[in-house]
Formats: sequence, structure tokens, C-alpha cells
Amino acid sequence: MSQLNLERARHNMVEQQIRPWDVLDQRVLDLLARTPREEYVPADCRNLAYSDIEIPLPHGQAMMAPRIEARLLQALDIQPSDKILEIGTGTGYLASLLAALGRHVTSVEIFPDLTTMAAGTLGAHGVRNITLEVGDAGRGWDRNAPFDVIVLTGSVPVLGDAFRQALADGGRMFAVVGQAPVMEAQVVQRQGHRGWKTTSLFETVLAPLRNVAVPPTFRF
Repeated sequence: MSQLNLERARHNMVEQQIRPWDVLDQRVLDLLARTPREEYVPADCRNLAYSDIEIPLPHGQAMMAPRIEARLLQALDIQPSDKILEIGTGTGYLASLLAALGRHVTSVEIFPDLTTMAAGTLGAHGVRNITLEVGDAGRGWDRNAPFDVIVLTGSVPVLGDAFRQALADGGRMFAVVGQAPVMEAQVVQRQGHRGWKTTSLFETVLAPLRNVAVPPTFRF
């Protein structure tokens, strides 16, 4: 696909997928309109970069569909002073969007080859306010906590307390909670030491994070 066609596809993604899905924050729309998503996807998926689909990645992982990325960015209302934690780096595309809106992003990925791939792309695009970590954050990540914003890029059957405790007062977390076929995208906001406000955004299905806490199985 030519560069002109890619730019047209990016424009169509914003106008035909994202804006109709109630994403009206102009900061988010402008950011998506100027960020070359095709350079963050696997080479053999370049022509699918702006399609309304999840794009497969190594190790059974996947990039979220663009409209879900857009909705979570809008719901989190990221500010320029925000310190952000992303669980699941993937290709680095969402990390680049988070970094453009916030002060600094720590992004943790369990698969070293994905971190290496993301580091190369982010570096090529001059994204400097990101720290990439290789590690298992399926049950939480408290290094350098608290964070103003936390994003889980895979689903969890239940939202573990470790993720909540890593939030600063007033901090917001995006998570997809539940088990297929019933999952709910939520934003959880911390309100004081033990206060939490949960807002339901939409229903979806998202591949799970690795090594997450699993609720006990009841036997009768």
C-alpha cells in the first residue's frame, strides 16, 4: 500500500471507526491522525494497520483494535504531568500514544523479543519518555509506584488488588475484566486510601494477560 493510501486509511480509521464510537476528545483524534500505526505493526500486517481488527503478534498476543485504543485514551483523560504504567508493551504503538499525552511511561513486557521490537520502533520515532522493562507483571508491578495512570493491555478474570494499590490518589486504571464471552472494559479511579470508583465503558473480549491471578474454582 502506498504512503498516500496509508494516510487515507489513517484518516478513514479516525472518521469511520473511532469518531462514530463516541471518541470526541480532539487531543486523541489528532494524535491518532498523525501517528503512523503501520510502522508499529508486523511487516506482513502493514496493509491491515488501520482495519477494525486485532492484529496478531508473536506468542499468541495481539494488538487491540484501534477504536478500543482510542476509547481507553479518552476515558483515562491523560494529563501532561501523568506518570503512566502499561502492562504489555506489544509493538509499542499504544505506549507511543500514552507517551505523547503523559509525562513518562513505564511499559512492562513478559516477552523479550517484543520489547526489542518495540524499542527499535520507538527509538526510530524519537519517543524518549518511555522506560521499557522485561518482566512478569501479570499480578502487579509496584516498582516506581504509585502511578497516575495504569493500562492493562490484556484481560484479567478479576482485577487484583496489587494493580489498585499501584495507583496514586486520583489515579485511573483501564482494565478489561472477566472471562470470555463476558468481559467488561472498565476505568477504576482511586479516591483516597480505600476508595474506588469503577466506570463501565463497554463489553468486549480481549486475550488474557499471562500469569494473572485466577479466582478460586467452586466445587459442588
